[in-house]
Amino acid sequence: MGKSTNGNRDWTQMYAIYGMEQRQTLIFLLCQAMLFSVLSVLYLLYFDLVCNFFERIFSGAGGTARFAAGITGSVTALSALCLFFAAANFFYSSVPLHFDMAQRIVSAVHDWSSVKLALDLGCCGRGILLNAVATQMKKEGSSGRVVGLDRSKRTTMSTLRAAKMEGVGEYVTCREGDARRLPFPDNYFDVVVSGVFVHTVGREYGARTAEAAAERMRAVAELVRVMKPGGVGVVWDLLHVPEYVLRLQELKMEDVRVSERVTAFMVSSHIVSFRKPSQHVHGPAEVRLDWRLC
Repeated sequence: MGKSTNGNRDWTQMYAIYGMEQRQTLIFLLCQAMLFSVLSVLYLLYFDLVCNFFERIFSGAGGTARFAAGITGSVTALSALCLFFAAANFFYSSVPLHFDMAQRIVSAVHDWSSVKLALDLGCCGRGILLNAVATQMKKEGSSGRVVGLDRSKRTTMSTLRAAKMEGVGEYVTCREGDARRLPFPDNYFDVVVSGVFVHTVGREYGARTAEAAAERMRAVAELVRVMKPGGVGVVWDLLHVPEYVLRLQELKMEDVRVSERVTAFMVSSHIVSFRKPSQHVHGPAEVRLDWRLC
Protein backbone atom coordinates (compact mmCIF):
# COMPACT_ATOMS: atom_id res chain seq x y z
CA MET A 1 0.00 0.00 0.00
CA GLY A 2 1.20 3.49 -0.84
CA LYS A 3 4.08 2.18 -2.97
CA SER A 4 4.32 2.66 -6.70
CA THR A 5 5.39 -0.05 -9.09
CA ASN A 6 7.77 2.39 -10.77
CA GLY A 7 10.75 3.50 -8.77
CA ASN A 8 9.30 2.28 -5.43
CA ARG A 9 8.15 5.78 -4.60
CA ASP A 10 6.02 6.27 -1.51
CA TRP A 11 2.94 8.12 -2.82
CA THR A 12 2.30 9.68 0.59
CA GLN A 13 5.71 11.31 0.32
CA MET A 14 5.09 12.22 -3.33
CA TYR A 15 1.86 14.04 -2.53
CA ALA A 16 3.59 15.76 0.40
CA ILE A 17 6.31 17.05 -1.97
CA TYR A 18 4.24 17.93 -5.03
CA GLY A 19 0.71 18.42 -3.72
CA MET A 20 -2.18 18.50 -6.15
CA GLU A 21 -2.88 20.88 -8.99
CA GLN A 22 -6.48 22.08 -9.40
CA ARG A 23 -7.59 20.64 -6.08
CA GLN A 24 -10.91 22.47 -6.46
CA THR A 25 -11.84 20.19 -9.37
CA LEU A 26 -11.30 17.07 -7.28
CA ILE A 27 -13.33 18.50 -4.39
CA PHE A 28 -16.15 19.44 -6.79
CA LEU A 29 -16.24 15.91 -8.27
CA LEU A 30 -16.26 14.29 -4.82
CA CYS A 31 -19.04 16.56 -3.56
CA GLN A 32 -21.17 15.80 -6.62
CA ALA A 33 -20.48 12.06 -6.24
CA MET A 34 -21.53 12.11 -2.59
CA LEU A 35 -24.66 14.11 -3.42
CA PHE A 36 -25.75 11.58 -6.05
CA SER A 37 -24.89 8.72 -3.66
CA VAL A 38 -27.16 10.19 -0.97
CA LEU A 39 -29.93 10.64 -3.53
CA SER A 40 -29.53 6.99 -4.59
CA VAL A 41 -29.87 5.79 -1.00
CA LEU A 42 -32.93 7.98 -0.49
CA TYR A 43 -34.48 6.46 -3.63
CA LEU A 44 -34.04 2.99 -2.12
CA LEU A 45 -35.40 3.97 1.29
CA TYR A 46 -38.41 5.86 -0.03
CA PHE A 47 -39.01 4.02 -3.28
CA ASP A 48 -42.75 3.61 -2.66
CA LEU A 49 -43.15 7.34 -2.01
CA VAL A 50 -41.23 8.08 -5.19
CA CYS A 51 -43.52 5.70 -7.10
CA ASN A 52 -46.58 7.47 -5.69
CA PHE A 53 -45.13 10.78 -6.86
CA PHE A 54 -44.66 9.43 -10.38
CA GLU A 55 -48.17 7.92 -10.35
CA ARG A 56 -49.59 11.40 -9.82
CA ILE A 57 -47.50 12.65 -12.75
CA PHE A 58 -48.61 9.77 -15.03
CA SER A 59 -52.26 9.91 -13.88
CA GLY A 60 -52.37 6.62 -12.00
CA ALA A 61 -50.42 4.44 -14.43
CA GLY A 62 -48.73 2.30 -11.76
CA GLY A 63 -46.51 0.24 -14.07
CA THR A 64 -45.24 3.28 -15.91
CA ALA A 65 -44.66 5.12 -12.64
CA ARG A 66 -42.59 2.29 -11.13
CA PHE A 67 -40.59 2.00 -14.36
CA ALA A 68 -39.90 5.76 -14.39
CA ALA A 69 -38.92 5.71 -10.71
CA GLY A 70 -36.58 2.75 -11.27
CA ILE A 71 -34.92 4.36 -14.29
CA THR A 72 -34.43 7.63 -12.38
CA GLY A 73 -32.91 5.81 -9.41
CA SER A 74 -30.60 3.77 -11.66
CA VAL A 75 -29.38 6.87 -13.51
CA THR A 76 -28.72 8.58 -10.17
CA ALA A 77 -26.68 5.61 -8.90
CA LEU A 78 -24.72 5.34 -12.16
CA SER A 79 -24.01 9.07 -12.04
CA ALA A 80 -22.55 8.66 -8.55
CA LEU A 81 -20.30 5.81 -9.74
CA CYS A 82 -19.13 7.80 -12.77
CA LEU A 83 -18.33 10.83 -10.62
CA PHE A 84 -16.38 8.71 -8.12
CA PHE A 85 -14.46 7.16 -11.03
CA ALA A 86 -13.71 10.61 -12.47
CA ALA A 87 -12.46 11.82 -9.07
CA ALA A 88 -10.26 8.73 -8.68
CA ASN A 89 -8.80 9.18 -12.18
CA PHE A 90 -8.13 12.86 -11.53
CA PHE A 91 -6.43 12.02 -8.22
CA TYR A 92 -4.33 9.28 -9.86
CA SER A 93 -3.40 11.46 -12.85
CA SER A 94 -2.18 14.36 -10.74
CA VAL A 95 0.86 12.59 -9.23
CA PRO A 96 1.20 8.78 -9.74
CA LEU A 97 0.43 8.84 -13.47
CA HIS A 98 2.37 12.10 -13.91
CA PHE A 99 5.39 10.49 -12.26
CA ASP A 100 5.05 7.35 -14.41
CA MET A 101 4.78 9.39 -17.61
CA ALA A 102 7.78 11.47 -16.55
CA GLN A 103 9.84 8.26 -16.35
CA ARG A 104 8.69 7.30 -19.84
CA ILE A 105 9.60 10.73 -21.18
CA VAL A 106 13.06 10.46 -19.62
CA SER A 107 13.55 6.97 -21.08
CA ALA A 108 12.75 8.32 -24.58
CA VAL A 109 16.10 10.17 -24.50
CA HIS A 110 18.79 7.53 -24.92
CA ASP A 111 21.92 9.39 -23.78
CA TRP A 112 21.60 11.85 -20.90
CA SER A 113 25.33 11.86 -20.13
CA SER A 114 26.01 14.19 -23.08
CA VAL A 115 23.11 16.56 -22.31
CA LYS A 116 24.35 19.94 -21.14
CA LEU A 117 21.10 21.90 -21.21
CA ALA A 118 17.52 20.66 -21.07
CA LEU A 119 14.25 22.59 -20.96
CA ASP A 120 11.01 21.57 -19.26
CA LEU A 121 8.35 23.67 -20.95
CA GLY A 122 5.64 24.44 -18.42
CA CYS A 123 7.12 22.46 -15.48
CA CYS A 124 3.55 21.69 -14.41
CA GLY A 125 2.76 19.61 -11.34
CA ARG A 126 5.33 21.57 -9.31
CA GLY A 127 8.19 19.99 -11.20
CA ILE A 128 7.57 16.24 -11.37
CA LEU A 129 8.98 16.00 -14.90
CA LEU A 130 11.64 18.63 -14.21
CA ASN A 131 12.92 16.68 -11.21
CA ALA A 132 12.79 13.39 -13.13
CA VAL A 133 15.10 14.92 -15.74
CA ALA A 134 17.39 16.33 -13.05
CA THR A 135 17.47 12.95 -11.26
CA GLN A 136 18.48 11.23 -14.51
CA MET A 137 21.25 13.78 -15.08
CA LYS A 138 22.51 13.19 -11.57
CA LYS A 139 22.39 9.42 -12.06
CA GLU A 140 24.34 9.69 -15.34
CA GLY A 141 26.96 11.95 -13.76
CA SER A 142 26.11 14.77 -16.15
CA SER A 143 27.35 18.29 -15.47
CA GLY A 144 24.31 19.70 -17.25
CA ARG A 145 21.31 21.61 -15.97
CA VAL A 146 17.60 21.55 -16.64
CA VAL A 147 15.65 24.80 -16.93
CA GLY A 148 11.99 24.89 -15.97
CA LEU A 149 9.90 27.57 -17.63
CA ASP A 150 6.51 28.62 -16.27
CA ARG A 151 4.29 31.69 -16.54
CA SER A 152 3.87 32.01 -12.77
CA LYS A 153 6.55 33.09 -10.31
CA ARG A 154 4.62 31.32 -7.55
CA THR A 155 4.84 28.03 -9.46
CA THR A 156 8.57 28.41 -10.10
CA MET A 157 9.21 28.97 -6.38
CA SER A 158 7.24 25.79 -5.53
CA THR A 159 9.21 23.92 -8.19
CA LEU A 160 12.56 24.97 -6.74
CA ARG A 161 11.47 23.89 -3.25
CA ALA A 162 10.43 20.48 -4.61
CA ALA A 163 13.79 20.10 -6.39
CA LYS A 164 15.66 20.72 -3.13
CA MET A 165 13.47 18.17 -1.35
CA GLU A 166 14.28 15.63 -4.08
CA GLY A 167 18.02 16.33 -3.70
CA VAL A 168 18.52 17.73 -7.22
CA GLY A 169 18.42 21.46 -6.50
CA GLU A 170 21.88 22.01 -7.98
CA TYR A 171 20.69 20.66 -11.36
CA VAL A 172 17.58 22.83 -11.59
CA THR A 173 16.89 26.43 -12.41
CA CYS A 174 13.57 28.11 -13.18
CA ARG A 175 12.50 31.06 -15.29
CA GLU A 176 9.27 32.88 -15.91
CA GLY A 177 8.23 33.20 -19.51
CA ASP A 178 5.65 32.74 -22.22
CA ALA A 179 5.79 29.49 -24.21
CA ARG A 180 4.85 31.44 -27.34
CA ARG A 181 7.89 33.70 -26.97
CA LEU A 182 10.58 31.69 -25.24
CA PRO A 183 13.31 33.84 -23.65
CA PHE A 184 16.12 31.74 -25.13
CA PRO A 185 18.22 31.99 -28.31
CA ASP A 186 17.95 29.65 -31.27
CA ASN A 187 19.56 26.20 -31.04
CA TYR A 188 20.09 26.44 -27.28
CA PHE A 189 18.90 23.17 -25.67
CA ASP A 190 20.00 19.58 -26.23
CA VAL A 191 16.65 18.25 -24.98
CA VAL A 192 13.22 19.84 -24.61
CA VAL A 193 10.43 18.08 -22.69
CA SER A 194 6.93 19.04 -21.64
CA GLY A 195 4.17 17.38 -19.62
CA VAL A 196 0.46 18.24 -19.91
CA PHE A 197 1.17 21.88 -20.61
CA VAL A 198 0.96 22.82 -24.29
CA HIS A 199 -2.83 22.31 -24.39
CA THR A 200 -3.17 25.20 -21.91
CA VAL A 201 -1.48 27.68 -24.26
CA GLY A 202 -4.01 30.08 -25.74
CA ARG A 203 -6.85 28.95 -23.49
CA GLU A 204 -7.82 32.58 -23.00
CA TYR A 205 -9.32 32.26 -26.49
CA GLY A 206 -11.29 29.12 -25.59
CA ALA A 207 -10.14 25.51 -25.86
CA ARG A 208 -11.56 24.73 -29.30
CA THR A 209 -11.16 27.99 -31.18
CA ALA A 210 -8.93 28.60 -34.19
CA GLU A 211 -7.12 31.30 -32.22
CA ALA A 212 -6.23 28.84 -29.43
CA ALA A 213 -5.01 26.26 -31.96
CA ALA A 214 -2.81 28.90 -33.60
CA GLU A 215 -1.29 29.79 -30.21
CA ARG A 216 -0.52 26.14 -29.50
CA MET A 217 1.20 25.84 -32.86
CA ARG A 218 3.30 28.90 -32.00
CA ALA A 219 4.38 27.15 -28.80
CA VAL A 220 5.36 24.01 -30.73
CA ALA A 221 7.36 26.11 -33.21
CA GLU A 222 9.13 27.89 -30.34
CA LEU A 223 9.94 24.55 -28.75
CA VAL A 224 11.61 23.48 -32.01
CA ARG A 225 13.39 26.82 -32.45
CA VAL A 226 15.30 26.57 -29.16
CA MET A 227 16.43 22.98 -29.77
CA LYS A 228 19.92 22.36 -31.07
CA PRO A 229 20.28 20.53 -34.40
CA GLY A 230 20.23 16.85 -33.50
CA GLY A 231 18.37 17.65 -30.27
CA VAL A 232 15.47 15.57 -28.95
CA GLY A 233 11.99 16.74 -27.99
CA VAL A 234 9.45 14.73 -25.98
CA VAL A 235 5.96 16.11 -25.28
CA TRP A 236 3.18 14.46 -23.28
CA ASP A 237 -0.12 16.25 -23.65
CA LEU A 238 -3.89 15.96 -23.71
CA LEU A 239 -6.27 15.99 -26.68
CA HIS A 240 -4.28 17.98 -29.24
CA VAL A 241 -1.29 15.72 -29.97
CA PRO A 242 -2.43 15.05 -33.59
CA GLU A 243 -2.15 18.81 -34.20
CA TYR A 244 1.39 18.79 -32.85
CA VAL A 245 2.36 15.88 -35.10
CA LEU A 246 1.14 17.77 -38.18
CA ARG A 247 3.05 20.88 -37.09
CA LEU A 248 6.21 18.84 -36.48
CA GLN A 249 5.89 17.38 -39.97
CA GLU A 250 5.60 20.91 -41.39
CA LEU A 251 8.76 21.85 -39.49
CA LYS A 252 10.59 18.83 -41.01
CA MET A 253 11.29 17.09 -37.71
CA GLU A 254 12.72 13.59 -37.91
CA ASP A 255 11.93 10.31 -36.15
CA VAL A 256 8.48 11.48 -35.03
CA ARG A 257 6.97 8.82 -32.75
CA VAL A 258 3.55 8.76 -31.09
CA SER A 259 2.74 6.52 -28.13
CA GLU A 260 -0.48 4.64 -27.58
CA ARG A 261 -3.39 6.39 -25.88
CA VAL A 262 -3.24 6.91 -22.11
CA THR A 263 -6.26 8.24 -20.21
CA ALA A 264 -5.26 11.19 -18.04
CA PHE A 265 -7.63 13.58 -16.29
CA MET A 266 -10.49 11.68 -18.00
CA VAL A 267 -9.34 12.53 -21.52
CA SER A 268 -7.03 11.04 -24.15
CA SER A 269 -3.29 11.73 -23.91
CA HIS A 270 -0.23 10.69 -25.90
CA ILE A 271 3.55 11.12 -25.84
CA VAL A 272 5.12 12.42 -29.03
CA SER A 273 8.90 12.33 -29.45
CA PHE A 274 10.99 13.73 -32.30
CA ARG A 275 14.47 14.83 -33.31
CA LYS A 276 15.56 18.08 -34.89
CA PRO A 277 17.53 17.42 -38.08
CA SER A 278 21.25 18.11 -38.02
CA GLN A 279 20.80 19.79 -41.38
CA HIS A 280 17.87 21.08 -43.40
CA VAL A 281 15.81 18.31 -45.00
CA HIS A 282 13.12 18.29 -47.67
CA GLY A 283 9.93 16.29 -47.76
CA PRO A 284 7.44 15.23 -45.06
CA ALA A 285 8.58 13.48 -41.89
CA GLU A 286 7.54 9.90 -41.22
CA VAL A 287 5.30 9.34 -38.21
CA ARG A 288 5.49 6.04 -36.34
CA LEU A 289 3.49 4.55 -33.51
CA ASP A 290 6.08 3.63 -30.90
CA TRP A 291 4.56 1.41 -28.23
CA ARG A 292 7.88 1.33 -26.35
CA LEU A 293 7.10 4.80 -25.01
CA CYS A 294 4.25 3.25 -23.07
